[in-house]
Amino acid sequence: MAAAAKRVPLPAILLANDLLDGDVVFAFVDGAGPLAWTRDPALALVAADDAAADRLEAFAAAELRGNKVVDAYLVDVAIESGSPVPRHFRERFKTLGPSNRPDLGKQAGEGIVAAPKG
Repeated sequence: MAAAAKRVPLPAILLANDLLDGDVVFAFVDGAGPLAWTRDPALALVAADDAAADRLEAFAAAELRGNKVVDAYLVDVAIESGSPVPRHFRERFKTLGPSNRPDLGKQAGEGIVAAPKG
């Protein structure tokens, strides 16, 4: 009997890298529509239960097969001021952008686009 893959603790969000530009993207729901990608981590869909996490994983698998993103995986988050914040340094760092210039990039509010990617 094969062991089931261990899932990250919930709540969690799905992040990936856009295949064309390499930017970090997050799964979100565009209104009442289907899942899509955004560069804004505050808009990420938060999976609070197994059904929601399964939905995110299915979306990731489809997007990987469609060559839209790479390195898609669930990330456990804490909710701070109403927004999901990754619990681990690597993923938190990915949401902020370059570290060599804190006055530029996502940490300075640049490059965050609420509209879906693709």
